[in-house]
Amino acid sequence: MTTPPLILLLSGSLRAGSSNEAVLRTAQAVAAETPARVRTVLYEGLGTLPHFNPDDDTAPLPAPVAGLRAAIAAADAILVCTPEYAGTLPGSFKNLLDWTVGGTEISDKPVAWVNAAAPGRGGGAEATLRTVLGYTGAAVVEEACARIPVTGGMSGRDGTIADPEVRARIGEVLGVLAGRDRQDGQDGPNGA
Repeated sequence: MTTPPLILLLSGSLRAGSSNEAVLRTAQAVAAETPARVRTVLYEGLGTLPHFNPDDDTAPLPAPVAGLRAAIAAADAILVCTPEYAGTLPGSFKNLLDWTVGGTEISDKPVAWVNAAAPGRGGGAEATLRTVLGYTGAAVVEEACARIPVTGGMSGRDGTIADPEVRARIGEVLGVLAGRDRQDGQDGPNGA
């Protein structure tokens, strides 16, 4: 029996209860409903990462950076949900991505994103994300990238979204991203 693929969930928002976090917490809930199909883990260290400095991108890495890279290495795929600030990625999330450029953990790893912004918004963040992921060598899974608009009032007390259509679309994203890992013939670090 093979181990279901592990998808690392990366939020680009530091704001507690953000719609981006709600999307990823919902992804966790959806994955938990079908544990034989896919597993997820939410990375929660964004706020602890030091400012990127190439001089510090050497062994031994700062502990938060080593933790980030270990989480990426352990995952079979990555799902990102990030807001857009001033037409691009939030600085804290760009900082996270900068720390991945010097490592090889994300290279060739299947990556997708959910744009939770209102229709017509979030394109700048997507474009920047695509550019940075290109530098890291990540394998963007286009068919798993989705626009699923989420408003602040959609998440419940548990931080997840109950709307069945949103949950179904997030489930589709997870399925495509998990399937891509298997289609590529990769057992991944967690496969058998």
